[in-house]
Amino acid sequence: MPFTFHAHSGQFCRHASGDLEGVVLTAISKRMLVLGLSEHIPRSRPQDLYPEESDLTTHDLHQVFSDYVTEARRLRDKYSDQIEILIGAETEYITRATLEEVKQLQTKYSLDYLVGSLHHIDEMPLDFSQEKYDQIVDRFGGDRAAMFSRYFDQQLELMQELRPAVIGHFDLVRIFHPQAIEDPLVLAEVRQRASRNIDYAISYGAIFEVNSRAWKKGLRDAYPQRDLLREILDKGGRVTLSDDSHGAKDVCMHYDRLLAYLQELGVHDLHYLSRVDGRVQALLMERATEHDFWSANGLTGKEIGSSQL
Repeated sequence: MPFTFHAHSGQFCRHASGDLEGVVLTAISKRMLVLGLSEHIPRSRPQDLYPEESDLTTHDLHQVFSDYVTEARRLRDKYSDQIEILIGAETEYITRATLEEVKQLQTKYSLDYLVGSLHHIDEMPLDFSQEKYDQIVDRFGGDRAAMFSRYFDQQLELMQELRPAVIGHFDLVRIFHPQAIEDPLVLAEVRQRASRNIDYAISYGAIFEVNSRAWKKGLRDAYPQRDLLREILDKGGRVTLSDDSHGAKDVCMHYDRLLAYLQELGVHDLHYLSRVDGRVQALLMERATEHDFWSANGLTGKEIGSSQL
């Protein structure tokens, strides 16, 4: 304890750094209980490659993913007496065909779980850069409420098709939204869609990650931000921890602020995935915010103070 179910490495993701074994070794050094590996599902259209992938083909991406699963299995076996490793993947949803590809890959590689994440709105990348984000805003004629609504509609489609065990950065659509401009989630038509998605995820037993990478992006809160996290908790939703690490240096990134965030919102119990009797299940860890992991890593949480969250 604790855990993360959202981890990448530069070995298999061009915008991350280092190798996958480095991520595992750092997690072990920090006394993590479970490490969920979740490299990105490969994209299958040339137009969806990112600039740093200009020397790759879509076939290359599929080979990289296959290599990832092979390496993850090796590491799982090598370090099985020191940490539990689950082998998963982070989803994409660019077109409807993407969802079918995810299903096929999950079956082909017998993945332990999926992190259900939406990185595109109508085939346009959402979290790549401020410029790309602004292009989506422009596509909606500057109507940010319509843009946010579309995000939550596509997120629901993803959840309905894939039923991911972990909901990744639930409100990623806020990533480049200026704080000076009214948050569309205060509008009824947008908030109702987010609430609908929360209800659906809870209905099939998903776990929402509380993702600390949001602080690296300059946001006030982790994903999901406090308005949505409070709603999830009030409705009995289950939450877990994720650092969304992009290399060994990011393992447990901002977990000090994450602990303070959880304490401020009154979160004491967490859920995590673990293999039990040959099947990956969601287990409850009561009083998780009091676990000795935090003190062992010098993380006190309360000293951060809500004013800095």
